Amino acid sequence: MEFAAIFALSLLIGALVVLVAVAVSRQKGELSEQNEQKKDTSAPVEENAAKSSSKKQKHQQRPRKEKPQQHTFSHKLLASSLKNHSGNVACLDFSSNGKYLASCSVDRTIRIWSTKDFLDRDHKCLRANVEFDHATLVRFSPDSRAFITWLANGETIRIYKMTKKDDGTFSFKAASEDFPQKHKGVVINIGIAETGKFIMSASVDTTIVIWDLKGEVLASINTNQMTNSHVAVSPCGRFVASCGFTPDVKVWEVCFAKSGEFKEVARAFDLKGHSAGVYSFDFSNDSRRMVTVSKDGTWKLWDTDVEYKKKQDPYLLRTVPCQVSEGSRIALSPDGRAVAISNGCDIAMYSTCTGELEEEFHGVHSEEITDLKFDVNNRFLVSSGDRAIRVFHNVTGYRAAIQDMQTMLKKASNDGVRQRLQQQITDAQNALDTALNAANN
Repeated sequence: MEFAAIFALSLLIGALVVLVAVAVSRQKGELSEQNEQKKDTSAPVEENAAKSSSKKQKHQQRPRKEKPQQHTFSHKLLASSLKNHSGNVACLDFSSNGKYLASCSVDRTIRIWSTKDFLDRDHKCLRANVEFDHATLVRFSPDSRAFITWLANGETIRIYKMTKKDDGTFSFKAASEDFPQKHKGVVINIGIAETGKFIMSASVDTTIVIWDLKGEVLASINTNQMTNSHVAVSPCGRFVASCGFTPDVKVWEVCFAKSGEFKEVARAFDLKGHSAGVYSFDFSNDSRRMVTVSKDGTWKLWDTDVEYKKKQDPYLLRTVPCQVSEGSRIALSPDGRAVAISNGCDIAMYSTCTGELEEEFHGVHSEEITDLKFDVNNRFLVSSGDRAIRVFHNVTGYRAAIQDMQTMLKKASNDGVRQRLQQQITDAQNALDTALNAANN
């Protein structure tokens, strides 16, 4: 009996030991699984943290985008570079009083520069903003108190009035309404007659439109040249000329009655002599001389002071070989003594008196030259092609003026004429010396 009790107690104790062992074993298993789960869940978190840290490092190491650097150009005859535009400059125009230069750019601004500051170190300008658009062309009014622009997206002409403030600066106000849309092709030029009687706009599709100052169409011209490459109003305000695919330049007179009413557009004369299409042309300030540059690799000087109503044709004065490319532009100094021709990013300057190549400027702009102009006082040549406007001393013009007047002095028989010519020669020589001294310094 005692033995049975001891045996039963032993079995009970053994069962308790087994139960405790099983419980401990199960608890260890659960802890092990929890640890494994923690490891499994923490691994992706650590991996993601590592990737995030790596991305941050890469982001911090990524180089910043630098702004495109301004094209550098230097030459002894470079008077200055006007660099306030933040986009490429498309067009330039001098006011008729010679005080201002207007420039328009894809940066949606038109800037007005003072020509008296061209030789200063700092070049201040006034800015007119073009809202929701940008101008590709700009032209001063004859009184230098307004300018017109061609809007790229609006495809229309907009007039801006310039109001002088007490401090001598200007405020700019756009007209309440733009001109109506009339062109189907890309507009390549606009202009205002010096008489103030009409505005001209011309597109590449051979169409020229003559407007009054309020935006009413007076006449439309079809040039019949397949394409127009350049169209302009003469400085005297009487003529409109065009060139293009054909090897000639066509000139029309815009006629008005004595009472001021528009009469008609009549064909005046043609410049014939090139063997290929004409890229560009320009007038002297009195419209008595014209120059043309052609795909045939020559530029020509013409005497246009003729009685065209009596069927008298212009006289070809000179033909000079030159380097040209698609889109070459030509500019004639107001006094008709110097010629500038663009060829891609380069500019060449010639004397009209001799036809000799006087100066060459290579790599003036980083892109093809878009405009080329002499100021009305024959002192400077300006060009555009990128964000900068280059201003050159017109040394070629001074030299040509001196040479031309020295020839006239030898032929002069009147003492008064001799004295006047001698004074003009002295003035031109002083201007040339000043320009060369500035270049050397």
